[in-house]
Amino acid sequence: MAMPLYDSQPTRRAPWVTYLIVAANVVVFLFTPLANFAVWYGDPRSEARACSAERFVREHGAIPKELTTGRQQPVPAETVRDCGPATYQKTPWISAFTSMFLHGGALHLIGNIIVLFVVGAGLEDRLGRLRYLLAYLLFGIVAVYGYAYVSPESQTPLVGASGAIAGVLGAYLVLNPRGRIVSLVPPILVARLPVWVVLGTWFGLQWVSLDDKESNVAYVAHIAGFIAGAVFALAARRAGPTRRPVALYRG
Repeated sequence: MAMPLYDSQPTRRAPWVTYLIVAANVVVFLFTPLANFAVWYGDPRSEARACSAERFVREHGAIPKELTTGRQQPVPAETVRDCGPATYQKTPWISAFTSMFLHGGALHLIGNIIVLFVVGAGLEDRLGRLRYLLAYLLFGIVAVYGYAYVSPESQTPLVGASGAIAGVLGAYLVLNPRGRIVSLVPPILVARLPVWVVLGTWFGLQWVSLDDKESNVAYVAHIAGFIAGAVFALAARRAGPTRRPVALYRG
């Protein structure tokens, strides 16, 4: 699969909201027990650290059964046995927001922020800062609840910005269908590819991967976010012109 490196189209101003979202994701990750940087949670290899990470993810991650019932669920018995009982009070719908800024590891974080930085800047330029920020949060919420709707009994926490970023991809594709993205094509080829090839291939892989029961990736959330982004962009385009002029399109 091609990895986007940068949008070949110029932007008219600095994408400060995209920078802010990227920074927020990085800072939150570094100060959680999921990152080795947060030494105050204990030795990363210790059982106490693993329990801190488990409790943190359950408290701030989006658990589908909590979202569909609106009630905090009991901590699994095996977690209570290994780490003790839960001592937190949780409002499920708030976790739909907080989960968008959590990542299970450094690679998970890096992959997400690279894609967001590449595509988000262009979309922010098209939509404007405030509308882009609100759209980003909306895409993430739709992705989380879309996953919860499909797996209403699941008690596995959902974390990551990829649902919201999938929405950014869907919106970008609709608003900039003739654009091109410079991408890394494994193993070493760098190519300037049509945006519909890069993002269309990515979306297709999400569908193909739905049957992968061994994966810990929430493909349904990606699909829901992408569709939300595409629908939002179609509505935005019908409502009026977006900011980036047509003259900047490159075939």
